[in-house]
Amino acid sequence: MNDAIRSMLERYTCQTREDYLNALREILQELALLGLWRARFFEHAAFYGGTALRVLHGLDRYSEDLDFSLLQPTPGFTLGQYGAALRREVEGFGFEVEFERREKARSTAIESAFLKTNTLREMVRIEAGETLLRGLHPAAQLKIKLEVDTDPPGGFGTEVRYLLRPIPFPVRAYALPDLLAGKLHAVLCRTWGLRVKGRDWYDLVWYAGRHPRVNLAHLEQRLRQSGHWTRPEALAPDDLTRLLREAVDRLDVSQARTEVAPFVRDRHALDVWSKEFFADIVGRIIPVAG
Repeated sequence: MNDAIRSMLERYTCQTREDYLNALREILQELALLGLWRARFFEHAAFYGGTALRVLHGLDRYSEDLDFSLLQPTPGFTLGQYGAALRREVEGFGFEVEFERREKARSTAIESAFLKTNTLREMVRIEAGETLLRGLHPAAQLKIKLEVDTDPPGGFGTEVRYLLRPIPFPVRAYALPDLLAGKLHAVLCRTWGLRVKGRDWYDLVWYAGRHPRVNLAHLEQRLRQSGHWTRPEALAPDDLTRLLREAVDRLDVSQARTEVAPFVRDRHALDVWSKEFFADIVGRIIPVAG
């Protein structure tokens, strides 16, 4: 095993197969960020979403995708130009990956691609025990989705954060009040068929307890872009409170708890979840000017 990868793996207490899979995924995510930095991607884009919160701010749940926003709308942007750099970086640390750009089935502002690798091969590479590998299908793949919003709503701010492993390097990311605006937009507007994305609500609890200030102007821009705020007047703090309370009223708490459970190490943290609990949580959000 590469010494830098061994050092990264030491951050985790891996006991189960799922522990090793989560650690492997997160290590590959950080290598992908390093490759994007070397390719000067962060001169044009910023990191946001649940993985940004996990990697840059210590969110205590695992996250699957790498989400980015261009700094300026760029309709012709493609992730394909970064595929070679991503493969070169990840493979330089001993892993074997494929890069696959996702062709759009319809017109959308989201540009997507995948990093894919053979799960069993890479679990052997990070020295997961033989007992944990039994029953793992030899063709199973670990996939990391990369998504870029090529038509971002305006009014957000960014900051530079530093990762120190496998080497020190900078990552441009949304500022925390703008990250929260994106999360609130997901809580209010995300459609996942008949399912509930409990990870959004888990993250909201994290924000409420640590960084409850939200850029209201950026949230309004997001709501207008998605068609969920069409009034001529600006979104006011009382409007946000009302919208969040309505979202709590609609929430299927049991379904939300079930969805997020595989991503959380301490599932007892979910025992307190109820509509009364989330009514308290949304009351702690603090709208601020951008």
